[in-house]
Amino acid sequence: MRTAEEITRRSAIDAYEVVGAPPRADLESLVQLAATLCGVSKAVINIIDDRFQHQVAAVGMEPASCTREDSMCARVFQRPGHVTVRDARLDERFADNPFVTGEVANVRFYASSPLITPAGIPIGTLCVFDEDAKDLDPHTSEALKMLAHQVVDVLELHRISTELEKSNEQLAQFAGQVSHDLRNPLMAVSGFLELATDSPEMVNAPEAAKALARAESAADRMARMITDLLHFARVGGTQPRRVPIDLEDLVSSVLEDLHAPIEQTGATVVVDAPFTIVGDETLLGAVVQNLVANALKFSAVSGAMPRIEVHAHEVSAGWRVSVDDNGPGVPRAQRERVFDLMERAVGDEVAGLGIGLSTCRLIVQAHGGSIGIDDSALGGASVWMVLPSVA
Repeated sequence: MRTAEEITRRSAIDAYEVVGAPPRADLESLVQLAATLCGVSKAVINIIDDRFQHQVAAVGMEPASCTREDSMCARVFQRPGHVTVRDARLDERFADNPFVTGEVANVRFYASSPLITPAGIPIGTLCVFDEDAKDLDPHTSEALKMLAHQVVDVLELHRISTELEKSNEQLAQFAGQVSHDLRNPLMAVSGFLELATDSPEMVNAPEAAKALARAESAADRMARMITDLLHFARVGGTQPRRVPIDLEDLVSSVLEDLHAPIEQTGATVVVDAPFTIVGDETLLGAVVQNLVANALKFSAVSGAMPRIEVHAHEVSAGWRVSVDDNGPGVPRAQRERVFDLMERAVGDEVAGLGIGLSTCRLIVQAHGGSIGIDDSALGGASVWMVLPSVA
């Protein structure tokens, strides 16, 4: 029966996904370096579970596996850990080992350093050996220890990268499902709007026809936004399109989509952004819409008659775009934290800030820019983004 320690070790080993896999070039480079450093003919990375020793990378021999009973490293990788032996025939721990007696090999010089995970679990060794007896000077012995640490760092990097890939795949699948779930009712809404627009009754109701046309336009923009945001999520937020964008036209489209809350709150919105910027129109539109919507929401909650100003001006090799409001503002101590996923700057009575700003930061950073919050001359918050002309 396996002990709790063995189960923990097996779990840690499984997370690295190296046992049974083809030798990786990064691990082979490390064993080659170990052999060269120590001046020996053979070096291996051994992963040791409760039953077997697996050579996952080797130089001077083909990687193989053996039982834990036959393993030299299995006798020392937990205690004392780092070991150097001039002649294994003279060491009682190894004298009867088949790798020493000639049954499997004729190891004389042997040195190994344990591979210990960040959680403190020994999972194997970086091992060097030779058929001639020799000594290893203290500096080289210490370097072998350092290389063992590098092996674990490489294993950890690969593990984290693999987990991120799996997480990104799951997020892409989730984004696809959300997109599908949003697109279906949106198509239904668009269909009903089209039927209503074509209705004969609309001939005698010009204001209603105008409102329906605006609703159709908003539904079309929302459909494009869903598609583009899904693409952005699937590529990991690293490849936004870069085309010229009339910033004032972009803001006008955003205000059109926010027409209802602007009317409901009686907000005054001033736009001074006479520039053509470069970026992804849909993604940057989503950022501006989020910032203006937040400004409306928080200004209204504070009891003020909302006033929002959207300004832009040129900076070195780019543009600075800001959305100012006369709301309660964001305390200085919270201005970085509110960009974290699911964080909020104020109480629970106002929802939706955190996930919006975290997405805004991802989009702006994907454009090579930055985003932040300052005090506004209007008395509230000034949320700004700097976008480069060349990413």
